[in-house]
Amino acid sequence: MRNRHFLPGILLLLLPVVPAHAQTAIQQGFNRLYNLDFSGAHQSFDTWEKTHPTDPMGPVSHAADFLFAEFDRLGVLQSQFFIDDNRYESRKKEAPDPNMKTKFDQALNATDDLSSKALAANPDDSNAQFAKVFALGLRSDYAALIERRDLAAISYTKQSRAIAEQLLKEKPDAYDAYLAVGIENYLSGIKPAPVRWMLQLGGVQTDKEAGLRDLELTAAHGDLLAPFARLLLAVAALRDKDTAKACNLLSGLSARYPQNSLYRNEKQQRCH
Repeated sequence: MRNRHFLPGILLLLLPVVPAHAQTAIQQGFNRLYNLDFSGAHQSFDTWEKTHPTDPMGPVSHAADFLFAEFDRLGVLQSQFFIDDNRYESRKKEAPDPNMKTKFDQALNATDDLSSKALAANPDDSNAQFAKVFALGLRSDYAALIERRDLAAISYTKQSRAIAEQLLKEKPDAYDAYLAVGIENYLSGIKPAPVRWMLQLGGVQTDKEAGLRDLELTAAHGDLLAPFARLLLAVAALRDKDTAKACNLLSGLSARYPQNSLYRNEKQQRCH
């Protein structure tokens, strides 16, 4: 059972562009990350950490940067891997960078430490809850797409979704957290019925349409993860052979992040 983390549906809305001077260092870092400026993103996250040393969003943002840089180096984000199930199943095992993995793990361990301290002081700290959600999602992506440890990836996804649901009960406008709920439902929901049944026995949520709705909430209203949700939705549209919707999303991503060759190449290949 493969835990495909980059398979996705559609929404044509794009977030308004926030002026650079109004962005936080975290937001600037993620904009750089989506533009494949990984060193620039780390610089932005370093700036945030200097003034917010106890915020778990600092190290988890570094972890995301390390992971996306590794995905880019290995070429694992190309959507054809996730549109074609047979190609995905027969993909070769990646050769990860051990130095990157060490830094990735260190950043996630720092996230766990800071978020646990924050939640011990205030169990309703939504920022710390989201940092935990995000960290578990990153662990799941690494396990699934680089290590091919699918059972471990499913476990991380379930934990991430459970914390996200708790967060959203108290803060329903934490739109980035809908990504964690949506990914589990969508990815498990597109599997064959016998597999879905087995996943349900293990406590996994398998409602494809609900998953798409949650991904669309992040795509339309999310802060840091909206572009990632749009990529997932574009791939889902391609899987459903809805090229027009996919191209609308890819065009928006390509225009907003012109240095990202993935968005540009997918647009050129799929849209005419």
